[in-house]
Amino acid sequence: MDKRIGLNSIAFTLNGDSVVTRPLPGERLSYSLRERLGAKDVKVGCDAGDCGACTVLVNGAAICACLMPTHQAEGRTVETLAGLRGADSAAEALADSFAAHGAAQCGICTPGMMVSAVALLRSGTQLTEAAVQDALGGVLCRCTGYGKIIDAVLAAGEPHAPPQGDGHTGQPIQRLDVAGKLDGTERFGDDVAPPDALHLRVIRSPYHRAHFDLGDLQGWAGRTPGIVTVLTAKDVPGAQTFGVIPAFADQPVFAVSETRFKGEAVAAVVGSAAAMQVFDETQVPITWTELPAALSMSEALTDEAPALHADRPGNVMCKGYVACGDDEAALEAADVTVEGSFTTAFVEHAYIEPEAGFARMVGDRLEVHACTQAPVMDQEALAEILGVAPSAVRIVPTGVGGGFGSKLDLSVQPYLALAAMRTGRAVRLTYSRTESMQSTTKRHPAQITARIGATADGRLNGMTFQGQFNTGAYASWGPTVANRVPVHASGPYRIADYRAEARGVHTHCVPSGAFRGFGVPQSAVAQESLFDELADKLGMDRLEFRILNALENGTPTVCGQVFDSGVGIRACLEALRPAWAKMRADAQSWNRGHPSLRRGVGVAGGWYGCGNTSLPNPSTIKCGLRADGTLVLHQGAVDIGQGSNTAIAQIFATALGVPVDKVTLVGADTDVTPDAGKTSASRQTFVSGNAARLSAEALRAEILARVNADKGAKLNLDGDVIEIRDAAKTHRVALADLPADAEGYVLRAEQTYDPPTVPLDANGQGHPYAQFGYAAHLAVVEVDMALGTVRPLRVVAAHDVGHAINPNLVEGQVQGGIAQGLGMALMEEYLPGRTDNLHDYLIPTIGDIPPIETLIIEEPDVHGPFGAKGLGEHVLIPTAPALLNAIHDASGVRVTELPATPARVRAKLRERDHG
Repeated sequence: MDKRIGLNSIAFTLNGDSVVTRPLPGERLSYSLRERLGAKDVKVGCDAGDCGACTVLVNGAAICACLMPTHQAEGRTVETLAGLRGADSAAEALADSFAAHGAAQCGICTPGMMVSAVALLRSGTQLTEAAVQDALGGVLCRCTGYGKIIDAVLAAGEPHAPPQGDGHTGQPIQRLDVAGKLDGTERFGDDVAPPDALHLRVIRSPYHRAHFDLGDLQGWAGRTPGIVTVLTAKDVPGAQTFGVIPAFADQPVFAVSETRFKGEAVAAVVGSAAAMQVFDETQVPITWTELPAALSMSEALTDEAPALHADRPGNVMCKGYVACGDDEAALEAADVTVEGSFTTAFVEHAYIEPEAGFARMVGDRLEVHACTQAPVMDQEALAEILGVAPSAVRIVPTGVGGGFGSKLDLSVQPYLALAAMRTGRAVRLTYSRTESMQSTTKRHPAQITARIGATADGRLNGMTFQGQFNTGAYASWGPTVANRVPVHASGPYRIADYRAEARGVHTHCVPSGAFRGFGVPQSAVAQESLFDELADKLGMDRLEFRILNALENGTPTVCGQVFDSGVGIRACLEALRPAWAKMRADAQSWNRGHPSLRRGVGVAGGWYGCGNTSLPNPSTIKCGLRADGTLVLHQGAVDIGQGSNTAIAQIFATALGVPVDKVTLVGADTDVTPDAGKTSASRQTFVSGNAARLSAEALRAEILARVNADKGAKLNLDGDVIEIRDAAKTHRVALADLPADAEGYVLRAEQTYDPPTVPLDANGQGHPYAQFGYAAHLAVVEVDMALGTVRPLRVVAAHDVGHAINPNLVEGQVQGGIAQGLGMALMEEYLPGRTDNLHDYLIPTIGDIPPIETLIIEEPDVHGPFGAKGLGEHVLIPTAPALLNAIHDASGVRVTELPATPARVRAKLRERDHG
């Protein structure tokens, strides 16, 4: 080593430049690259080599930078995505192909994927699907389902002509925000803090339930070099608790004297970057006394169970109920009935980006930059916690590396806000993977019992449903789940006599919250499994049984709601007929020669109401034209990878009548974009899309009115002039001649859309949603009859989206949702207090996802923008029951406890063989 550099200095080549850094002993290369050398395109999702997001090339080999000590980089060449782009032809070809195929959704895993793919392309290995899977197998993606990534790598170097046209709805244009995802410039929560920011660490309970005593924290801080302050409950100036539903705002910012789940916050330590890099939280003076905890719903519902909340007797948080007709009489009169009990597990969101952000004071206002799905909800909640007006808080969402519901809840935001206000300095916080998994919300575990009847001709005749959902220590979105499930538990089928009850139960577990489906995937597992049993008892084809009973236009739902048009479940099911017939025949042929490795085919349907249940759900979108001709769309609907930036812009451009490439997007920011509502419940295309449509129509009307042009006139934006052509003549409006407002707009519009709903009565009758989306999945699996392993072979997914705003985005959502549904069905099980990393908690990898065929069905919705319906939530609902039905078809055993791990499948097989 060159003595002039220094004993502890490390020199290596980074993206073609010689660099020198001084890491601590054992410091990770990922940390040195990001924090010392500014290579923020290197992403960190786990610090354990499990996710692969931090993959870089070292002397040409792909390695996880979080597993390599920086000292081992001495004298070597390190390449990251940012360095490869523009310098490597393989990286450029990949970027073009990723963009064309829609292979980047949220974008957090994209650097790791592309760097790994560059290593493959450089190697000269023949490109096959197996080779791509092998090369990219160490990088996890939670959004895409991997299919488009594989396609993009296989097609790298091929010409990718951009779609022709104006980018209006129905055209599969590239994502408008894709460039930053492909060159590493997209900024996520951990990428945006200023270099001199203080660092924050949250001190959390090591027990499921515990009493604790705080020692002299400020004295300890004063004696510890680099520690600036310590925050506890007494430092919260406003509301001590928060929650996404105001009536259930029960989660403390910091616990007071007793904690209710392992991972609950009790204090926050703020210090310099150097101090926090070596921080040892065991030195913080806190005394813990472990207390008895109720971790299961059965334990929490006993008379002896400790009450988690004094105002919720028996640890029951709330209930939901829907009833129509006479379910008991109908079931008594049914020719055939089936019943069963089903159990589902906690499921971790496992987004690759842990929660992160920073906060600072700008004058007397607080500014929070963080990954979030709900900026205005964050603003309102922080104002309550801080005891200030909402106008004193600004939320600037960063890129969001996956959300799926959990980033609707507050996570890092309160701690950053309190620390920034206390210190007057910028403060940053990034959760470790363990911290994220311990403290953030999960999918509700469910215990479900259902009974369903049918007449001899196959018509459904009565259903009862009881579901209990473990909402954990605090409410989060538990009330939404309890109220949504009874509406959906019938599935998209005609059942005139029906009763469904659901309740949320508190336990000493991490809170359960929103996760793609809000409880509906759990209920669908029970309902669709029992439908197969009914069809078998009746001697009917399982698909035809569903088609016979499918809802149709003019048929009331279990809430008494009647849709005159747009009910697309029958079309979805019928679209599966060809694949159903062929794949069942293929499976039967296979099974005749393979008694120990049997194949089966399963089918399931699903539906999902877009938006809030019987509650106001508005979105507001603003747009304007500047004097220089710039057309700006203030699009406040946070894009978490699903493509709202692109889909909403396409809707806006179509309604205005201009090419989409004329639109300049201004993303979510509570200072500059109106409230487009939270990104949840598959509402953004429908609700925010309608607001964008109305905004565009209002701006168009104002333009046309200036020259008294016909409604059908064509617009052309030519620099600072608008050209309007109608049947009579061509008009020109010089924008520079118009007066500008305070924001620089010479023409502007702002419109709000709120879906029409009717509140539910005591029996759950009403109009809970203005629209539903519909889906049907067919799954083929292979079951090892000795080992109990299940290998998915193929999925065919038919989705009624009303109108496909962007077919490429539709396919991406379908593939990604199916991957998550597959994980829920076969492998994912979060164990509170035990599962805290992505090594023990398994999510599907690139080799786990079978080929997926997407069938796009378009049954226009009367309320949707250009007929469009939401999609994101819907995809997950039929996947798990279709897989479970396929397992039963292959093996003859019914798995009723999820996930269907090899141990559970094998136990069922042994039980049958010895039963």
